[in-house]
Amino acid sequence: MRKGVPTAVAFKTLAYYCSEAARSLLRNSWFAISSVGIVAVSLIILGVSVLLVVNANSLAASVESDVEITVFMKNEASERQVDELRKRLKELDGVQEISFISREEGLASMRESLGDVVEGMEENNPLPHAFRVKTRNADQVPVVALQAERFIEVDKVRYGQGFVERLLSITAWVRLAGVFGVALLTASAIFLIASTIRLSVYARHKEINIMKFLGATNWFVRGPFVLEGMFLGFIGALLAATVVIFSYQALAARVSASISLSFFNLVTNNGLFLQLTVGLLVLGLFIGALGSFISLRRHLEV
Repeated sequence: MRKGVPTAVAFKTLAYYCSEAARSLLRNSWFAISSVGIVAVSLIILGVSVLLVVNANSLAASVESDVEITVFMKNEASERQVDELRKRLKELDGVQEISFISREEGLASMRESLGDVVEGMEENNPLPHAFRVKTRNADQVPVVALQAERFIEVDKVRYGQGFVERLLSITAWVRLAGVFGVALLTASAIFLIASTIRLSVYARHKEINIMKFLGATNWFVRGPFVLEGMFLGFIGALLAATVVIFSYQALAARVSASISLSFFNLVTNNGLFLQLTVGLLVLGLFIGALGSFISLRRHLEV
């Protein structure tokens, strides 16, 4: 019997919180609607920003993955030297993949690109053997290129020197700006919601003061407000997730169908949508509860 008493009390307390939160929502319906709207707009902006960051990172990773090193051998290189260089390149730290391009393959590729311009070059092929080298990470390209250039069998190395360094710098700044922007928008959303809930708390400060004078604990007073804030945050987040995901899917379909934008498709995997939805819902609950908590703090000091 004694074990059941705390459970019954907790259940009655929770029921009281729910009834008070529901009564407050019905009594202040316009406030509830405005709060949900503010949560939704704030999280829509945040959701769009997250998707922008995800796609910027995807585009940067795609561009970085296309960066490769071309190692040209000396014209007089023998088959033994080709095998030796292949072995040395594989041993370099950061190398992921190596492909050999013979001088004949290079000439055939040039013929496909230039046509009749290379006519008559078969008898005296001026092209050297070459290797195409891909690294695990784009930032390893300059280091691997410098090491490959020191091998005695190598004539020259090309990897877009200068451009690659600028590309890596730009992608690093894009990622940093994206993380900073998302953090700033999250803080802004919490501030806006806290400010909105503070208006409701201020309108009911006399009720809060009476409860405190009657001996109610801070958590007993705070409970209905926190539950109310979590409910408003959850509904706003659910609305934001619905708008963001359906709008994004429609945009992605138009982008993939556009010939002019066929070089880049937006990220559209179910894992991303699930993570975004769960993230927005959890964030909505969190900022709703935190907004209520912050707004009540001063009024509980009686």
